[in-house]
Amino acid sequence: MAIRFRRFKEISKLVPKFYSGFNGNYQLSRGGIDCHFHECLRSNKKFEWRNFHHFRRYSTLPKILNEPLPEADFLSFIRSSLDEHEGCSYRWLNVSWGSRSFFKKDGIFLIVAGEYIGDSLVSGYNSSSMFEKVKSLQQRYPSLQVMGFIYSPTISLDAVGTNLLRRIMAEYITFPILLSDKCHPQVKDGACYIMFKGVESPLIYHEGIDLATLDKAVKILTTDQGEIPRLVNKLDSTWANRIQIVKEPFHCLSLRNLLFYFPGCVSADEGGNRLFLSDSNHHRIIIFDISGKILDSIGSSPGFEDAEFENAKLMRPAASFYHACEDCLYFVDSENHAIRRADLGRKVVETIYPTNASKKNTSIWSWVLDKLWTEREVDTKSEEFHSNSLLFPWHLVKSTNNDLFVLNRSFGTLWIMDLASGIIKEVVKGFPKVLEICGEMIMEKSSVLKRIPNDLLQQQLDMTCLLDGIPHSSLLSSVAKFRDDLVFCDTVGQMVFKLNGNSGSLSSYQFSNFGVLGLPYWFSFPLERVFALDDVLSDMHIDHTEAFSLLPGRVNILMKIMIPENMDLVEPPDRSSIWCQARGTAMEVSGTESKANSSEKVGVAQQWYDEIDHLAFTSSEAGPNTAVETTTSNSLMNDGRICFDCTIATSPGTSEIIIYAPLYLRLTRSSSSRTDDRVENAARIADILDPLRRPSRDSVIQFLLSSKRDLEKLVFVKPLHVRLKFESADHPKADNSKGVVLTDSSVEVNVAL
Repeated sequence: MAIRFRRFKEISKLVPKFYSGFNGNYQLSRGGIDCHFHECLRSNKKFEWRNFHHFRRYSTLPKILNEPLPEADFLSFIRSSLDEHEGCSYRWLNVSWGSRSFFKKDGIFLIVAGEYIGDSLVSGYNSSSMFEKVKSLQQRYPSLQVMGFIYSPTISLDAVGTNLLRRIMAEYITFPILLSDKCHPQVKDGACYIMFKGVESPLIYHEGIDLATLDKAVKILTTDQGEIPRLVNKLDSTWANRIQIVKEPFHCLSLRNLLFYFPGCVSADEGGNRLFLSDSNHHRIIIFDISGKILDSIGSSPGFEDAEFENAKLMRPAASFYHACEDCLYFVDSENHAIRRADLGRKVVETIYPTNASKKNTSIWSWVLDKLWTEREVDTKSEEFHSNSLLFPWHLVKSTNNDLFVLNRSFGTLWIMDLASGIIKEVVKGFPKVLEICGEMIMEKSSVLKRIPNDLLQQQLDMTCLLDGIPHSSLLSSVAKFRDDLVFCDTVGQMVFKLNGNSGSLSSYQFSNFGVLGLPYWFSFPLERVFALDDVLSDMHIDHTEAFSLLPGRVNILMKIMIPENMDLVEPPDRSSIWCQARGTAMEVSGTESKANSSEKVGVAQQWYDEIDHLAFTSSEAGPNTAVETTTSNSLMNDGRICFDCTIATSPGTSEIIIYAPLYLRLTRSSSSRTDDRVENAARIADILDPLRRPSRDSVIQFLLSSKRDLEKLVFVKPLHVRLKFESADHPKADNSKGVVLTDSSVEVNVAL
């Protein structure tokens, strides 16, 4: 009895928060919980949510619905769609089509639901805030099954899917979204959150509910069944490893092969002739000069780890500012809910908020576990939600008194942080109060956007929330002044523009020196991955496979890559960007100098193998099972082919050589400007971006066309993936029968993309 009473004591504290009304009054939409509760106590019966046969709408709006809402139709519709990607009245977005079932039907579900109007869930409301709350709970409770439900009775599902691709990219939505053309009463009158478990009646909350209340509701649903909620990270300021299993939006997966994938923010160091571009969805910050030459890159892969630039892990970096006295770049690590600092002199990334309370274990065993283990135990002493937590920060402004002003995308919360200590001094909630403190600074910085052509500006504003009285405020961090010029991030066309201060001409940057970027983290095949990813990379296109039968010994491999028709190579691949990995009886062991050069920028995956080689093979003696040398060169041949070579050593048996390289391409300039040509160009780019032609291909084509940019200036990456198999017989015997003969062989591999 005491346990039941304690459980309902928790529920009774939570129920008043489900309703609005400034007088604190609240009521159930049908029936009363109190009388039913006391009846259970008198009869010593177990109280069950399933005894209620109608929806309860717990609203933050003054008006309470009194009409019963049918439960069976909506729940049965949701459950019937869980095993099929598409039906007569629905379609799933943002799911892997290789997976037959992507939900467990007996789990706890959290649905963010609403009607599709334009690019938002509901007109007049900031859907970014809703998505942030849902993503916070998704990070906090890995067992929580999160989905979006959007209905559109008047627009075709194809049109909605295309427009939502931009929203998924902008909000970095990793959970599945169910589109339907059927109208359901539960979401007809506004966006809402729906929670349910099994056959129990759902709990429904309107969009204005706070995150703390939603967090408590998840706990009640979980512990009601005798389970203990498994927390991966806390929502307070105590350090926790935010990213355990990396998830990425599946619906716009192929767009990762654009040169930039949501270039969200930019800042400048005018004295050093450097600009800092947050290539947000590639989880890196690119350093380049005013001419577009790439100088360096901060971040190697998604995650949360302080290290050198080549090994540091970020998760959707956003706004930044350069501190000249320290020669450091301070930036927002949005999905990690952190503020971090890049020391440009030492080339090291450090976290200034939140601070790590525990010392890092530097033992060899901890290093191996850190590389191999997909999940870690995290201290969860504080399980309560902290209302002042730094959640999904986006904008960053330095004040005159050495404080940092950190704001979220909707400008609903301001965190004032001491720059020296990294301590949050004050948290300001609500746009009017935020405006009182830093409205003048926001106005001053966003005022320069008036110089950007209106047609380019308007497309960016369509995807963001606007603040009353401050036009273009949502693009506060998307523009930077560099002497007389303006540098502007185009998150719709995935480009970066420069507005000349003297002539007023607008031009897109022509970037160069791509070898600095190394091998992109998403190129690694599943077997080669060294960090945990979701199933978004479960299938990867292989451009070329070929088998050879050779005598064991030294093998020189010459690769010739034919560039696709109507495509131009922007620049030949750099040696540091080419990954050659030997498996089986073949080995590739470079000398000390060439090893350091080849792994300097090749990326975290190749460096992992290099470190393992260094630990496992400490002897430099050459034998029949080791390669004498590895060389890689590249050049552009006259017939339009790329040529590079490498050398391996094989032993008797079977071996495989895996070769990856990023090829930076763009469309060949055409003199025609027909509309049909533009559609064909978008289709060509879509096929290069995703040769597997996933169902989202049509949405990608429409996305490229909707940007209204010159597609022939768009730089994209073709991931080259070649696998070569070698069968080697036994070594030939030497004349004296006391040794073996090592043979030299050469093979030529021609790859047509």
